[in-house]
Parts: sequence; C-alpha cells; structure tokens
Amino acid sequence: MNKKERIPVVSKELLFPFIIITSLFALWGIANDLTNPMVSAFKKVMPELSNIQASLVQFAFYFGYFFMAFPAALFIRRFSYKSGILLGLSLYAIGAFLFYPAAKYEEYNYFLISLWVITCGLAFLETTANPLILALGDKRTATQRLNLAQAFNPVGSLTGMIIAQVFVLQALRSDDYSAEAYNALASTELAAIRENDLSVISIPYLSLGVLVLIIMAIIVFTKIPKTAVEDKMSLSDSLKKLKANKTYLKGVLAQAACVGSQIMCWTYIFHYVDNLNETTGSNITATNYNVAAMILFLSGRWIGTALMKKVNPPKVLMLFGLGGALASVGAIVLPGMAGLISLVAISIFMSIMFPTIYGIALKDMGDEAKIGSAGLVMAIVGGALMPIVQAAILDLGGDGLADMNFLGYIPEVNLSFILPALSLAFVGYYGYSSIKTMVSNS
Repeated sequence: MNKKERIPVVSKELLFPFIIITSLFALWGIANDLTNPMVSAFKKVMPELSNIQASLVQFAFYFGYFFMAFPAALFIRRFSYKSGILLGLSLYAIGAFLFYPAAKYEEYNYFLISLWVITCGLAFLETTANPLILALGDKRTATQRLNLAQAFNPVGSLTGMIIAQVFVLQALRSDDYSAEAYNALASTELAAIRENDLSVISIPYLSLGVLVLIIMAIIVFTKIPKTAVEDKMSLSDSLKKLKANKTYLKGVLAQAACVGSQIMCWTYIFHYVDNLNETTGSNITATNYNVAAMILFLSGRWIGTALMKKVNPPKVLMLFGLGGALASVGAIVLPGMAGLISLVAISIFMSIMFPTIYGIALKDMGDEAKIGSAGLVMAIVGGALMPIVQAAILDLGGDGLADMNFLGYIPEVNLSFILPALSLAFVGYYGYSSIKTMVSNS
C-alpha cells in the first residue's frame, strides 16, 4: 500500500447512513444500563428475593440475545438489513410497553418477560448493525469503524445510568427504610410502597418505548445502502466454514467473557459499595462510581480507536485484557476505597473489547459474516450466566455483604470479582493468539 494513501474510516458518501446506524448503538446502550441497576432496585422493592433471584433480571435480559441472534441472522439473510432493524425496533418497543401490565399486576415474572422481549429486539439490532458497520467502507478500516460506532454505545449507557439513578433509584420509597424497618411496616403500607415503586421502575421503560417508535419511524424513511454483493453460500457451507475458523471460535468465547465481565462489574459495583458503607460507616453513592466507570469506558473507546491507527487491534486487545485482569485483582485484594477505584478502573480496559473481538473474529469473511455475527451476538449470553455465578458467591455469606471473609480480610463481595479477572485474562490471551494468527496469515 502506498504510504501516502490515506483511507478514511468513514467515506463522505456513507457518512449519513453511518450516523443513522450508529444511533442504534446508543439506543441499546440505554436499555443495557437502565437495566443493570434494576437488580438492586428489585431487591429493595421485593426484599423476599435472594441475590440469585434478583440476578434473574440480568439472565432474562441477556438470554434474549442468545435465543434470538441466530433467527435474526437467518431473517436478514432472507430479507435485508433494514428489515432486521425495523423488526428489532418493534420488539424493543413491545417489550418496553409490557412494563405497564407488569407493574399493574405487581408480578416479578412479568417484568422478566418484558426484559426478555426487549433483548430479543436488541439481538436483531446487534446482529444487523455490527456487520453492517463493518461493511460500510474499506475492509482495512473495518475494526476502527466499528470501534468508532461502538464509542457511542457508552453515551447511551451513561444516559441509562442517569435515568436509573435520578428517576428510579432516588425515587424508590422502599429505599428510605432499613431492611428491618421496611419489613416491620403494616401490610397496607407495604402494599402502597410496592405499588408506587414498581410504577416508578416501569415509567422509564414506557418512555423508552415511545422513543424507539420515533426512531423507527425515521428509519422507515431512510435509505440503508446495500453492502457489496458477494457469492451467497448455503447455510450449511457457512456453518462449516465458521466451524473450521479457530480465530472465530475463540472469538465467540472471548466475547462471552468480555460481556460477562462488563455486566458483573457494572451490576455488582452496587453490592461492593454497600459492603464498603456497611463495614466503614461511609455514605458512598454507588451510581456516582458507576457513572465514573462509564465515563472511563467511553474515554477508553476513543483512546483505543485512535491507538489502533498505529498499533494493530489484536495487540491493543492483548494489552487491555491484561490491564483489566490486573485491575480486577486490585478490586479483590485492595482494601476500602483503593479496591473501589480499582473496580472502576476496569472499565477503561473493557472499553475496546467488544468491537475489537468482533472485528478480529469476522476479519476477511464474506457472506458467512451474517451467520458469524449471530454467534458473536449469542455470546452475549455470558452477561446472563456469569452474574448468576457471581451472585452465588455473594450468597455464600447469607446476605451477600460482609458475613464471610476469605484469607481473613477479603469479603465474598470482593472475592466474587475473581470471575472478571479470569475472563479478562482470557480476552487478553485471545488478543495475543490473534497477533500470531494474523502474522502467520500475512
């Protein structure tokens, strides 16, 4: 390649459709991080729930990705990217509006169903948008382009966090009482508080449903360009080709580890802070640190995207994976605020992982990328399964706070972050192995 040749990440003629598709990344970021604090919210409103039962919020939410990603890939193979986007937005809106009957009947399982429907829609959006962004330009800048689009996902995530804190967590009447005082209230007062708080939880989702319908109307009238025409292979041939691709297969596992780490760190930071408050007598607000983590995550995306102009993506992924694993160890072994700061710092290292794994795993693929994309989206099920394992560690001590210590001083809350440490170390290994693979293939 001529050294003077400068390849744009996004060409001028594709800029507008790139912006439209990129807006979807922010849209599912809102849903993701509006939902993460709901584990803590439902636990407060329904104190009868164990940590494992409350973590079913994450299971229901992220299991939708696993369930719907492959059907979504088959759908866009049969129809078009635009059809996949519109169907995904429709399911997103339906799931959001289902929060109304869930709150009315005060049924926890109905909320779980609503969250599952939302993510069935998100599975369509992610299965469609990620490979579409990769295809909207030169192959040599595909991973940079996806990192750029994914950089707007944390913007949506920050919005979701702020909505959760301002309009949900701060408005919960059940949060005004200690666990003992709340359980001691008269049954009529408990019923009134529960009705109020479940309504509070549902309102942001209903508003989000309206926003999704507005965006859906805009996309109906937007022309989505067709990607380069390739020889269309059969489904069986696509699956055979993917099965033989070791870089892709390890990428699916790395993606599950990456997403599981994100959800664990952003969900159980609330438990981590609760433990600090209980053991030190401080009054730390968990959401403030969760927002700080997301700001670092957003900053890391921009830094990582710029860094990839000079350093190849697998090497960046390796370094970030190592950094994330070390920060996770810090969250386990460092006491007090030092451990919390280390937990927050994990986010800057997780920032580039999802799109970079995506770009490496799908590199140089043709038509099989549509099915390959489904496998990487299905890997988001790591966000459904790993938090349950972490919740089981939290429940070792009974209430999930400071009832058990390991090595004399490590609470089970801290110990539970061994799961992100191991997961992020594996992501770093995937980056390292991909460097070797790319060198051998060049």
